[in-house]
Amino acid sequence: MKALKRLIPILEWLPNYNGTRFRGDFVAGITVAIILIPQGIAYALIAGLPPIYGLYCALVPQLVYAIFGSSRQVAIGPVAMDSLIVATGVSTLALTGSDSYIAIAILLAMMVGAIQFMLGVFRLGFVVNFLSKPVITGFTSAVALTIGINQFRNLLGVDFIQSDQIQYVLEDIWINIIDFNSHTTIIGLISVIIIIAFKKINKKIPNALIVVVFGILVMRYFGSAFNDVDIIKDIPSGLPSFALPEFDIDQIRELLPIALTLVMVGYLETISIGKSLEAKQDEYKIRPNQELIALGLSNMAGSLFKSYPTTSSFSRSAINQDSGATTGMASLVSVLMVLLTLLFLTPLFYHLPKTVLAAIIIVAVFGLVNIKEAVFLWRANNLDFWMLLVTFVSTLIFGIEYGIMIGVGLSLIILIFRISKPYVAELGKVPDSDFYRNKERFPNVIIKNEILVFRFDAQLFYANSNYFRDYLDDKAEAKGQELKLIVLDAESINRIDSTGIAMLRERIRYYKKRGILFYFAGVKGPVRDVLFRGEILEDIPLDHFFMRVNGAVNFHRTGEKEYQNKYANYIHQAYE
Repeated sequence: MKALKRLIPILEWLPNYNGTRFRGDFVAGITVAIILIPQGIAYALIAGLPPIYGLYCALVPQLVYAIFGSSRQVAIGPVAMDSLIVATGVSTLALTGSDSYIAIAILLAMMVGAIQFMLGVFRLGFVVNFLSKPVITGFTSAVALTIGINQFRNLLGVDFIQSDQIQYVLEDIWINIIDFNSHTTIIGLISVIIIIAFKKINKKIPNALIVVVFGILVMRYFGSAFNDVDIIKDIPSGLPSFALPEFDIDQIRELLPIALTLVMVGYLETISIGKSLEAKQDEYKIRPNQELIALGLSNMAGSLFKSYPTTSSFSRSAINQDSGATTGMASLVSVLMVLLTLLFLTPLFYHLPKTVLAAIIIVAVFGLVNIKEAVFLWRANNLDFWMLLVTFVSTLIFGIEYGIMIGVGLSLIILIFRISKPYVAELGKVPDSDFYRNKERFPNVIIKNEILVFRFDAQLFYANSNYFRDYLDDKAEAKGQELKLIVLDAESINRIDSTGIAMLRERIRYYKKRGILFYFAGVKGPVRDVLFRGEILEDIPLDHFFMRVNGAVNFHRTGEKEYQNKYANYIHQAYE
């Protein structure tokens, strides 16, 4: 039963569900649905799809995630970022809004879901670790800015080009902004002001619903004065029918890069949101691989009912939690609301101006441009700041697909750089004590030319063994002819491979020929096991291993046989 609950997390909370929880979940579900319905219509337009497909995305995927997701408060559905990525990838293969375009977007959802599901089944959720937070921040900020700028066409009523390369959009805006539609712009800007004002008053106020009602009423009763304002018009009623996506090998091959981008972005969004919500309670834990399985099943099941790729929403998940949601029942309530809308309420959106939807999107996505993080990194870590900036700029200029590739590449390059050149410190003795500390941080420590003590703060393996050797040789050369002892403080070395052992043995033999002894201090048991299996004792005696640096230095200075025998016995006992 426990294994079944891990596979189907809804079984963890549903059997003990009660009325007290339902009150909070019901309010949260209604609140999220009120925001989700207009957002879904708006995000479908970003994706280049008819508005009804945004509501389809809010139906089956949300239901499936409520059953299989390990988070009980994450809100699944259409989101702005994924919608723009869909538009970017699919628009190169078909005419926006055409039947072929819709079929490809649905096929893309099946591909994304299948990849996510397989990653989860094979427990490959760790791949997200290869994208650092600065890269994620730079990427999401750039995509948010791109989405917002692209919505100026609907906000101002001008048919600007749509692109994920922002320089082309800005150029077109600069050339054609003089042709803005005054009525459309006024309604859009008023909607922006209303949303921002209500967000400042109370984030729980359904500002999206308020501006939607405002826009519909204006066009319904004053439409003759605003007949040049573009509206949604007919949204078909009814539920999506079941149908298998149209599989085409050539299309699958062409969609694969954009599908992988959506897999990575969607998973990152869900994990980051889920982790932030997890920290605010102690009832459940986010399981990354289960999240991949849940997202995969949501997208695959959704594609069978005309859904394009979906993931978790930052804003709706936060509102879900703030409104009192404690379980996935809130998502089920939201599904019911969307169901009722699809069956009975879609005619109400006939007079909804597209500029109002643009206002909702612009305010939502511009809030994702994380300037505070960039300022913090500028002060705290310059390398991370430049990584954020390069990812941000490259995503804006080269597009979303290349932006995420550059971000992943940067993360890997920085990871390799940091692994291959870890922190190494020369140590000196703190006066009137037995402690040895970094001479760069403790300028008063005692340094003697006849002794080199240094600490290596990483695992020692093939990627950094040359760096270790070069550092050691440089420091030894700086000591000159007076050097008689090298002490490696290995307390921070938690792993060593055969390349590291071979390098150590070679250096020990090298310095032995020069009359310089080599001692180890603070070697962890598992590392010492590997060293001994690597036959390092053929080049260095057992009594050259010490518990602390101070013991190694004192032994060299005094040559106390009693100390040597005592420690040797201790080592022998440890390996009996």
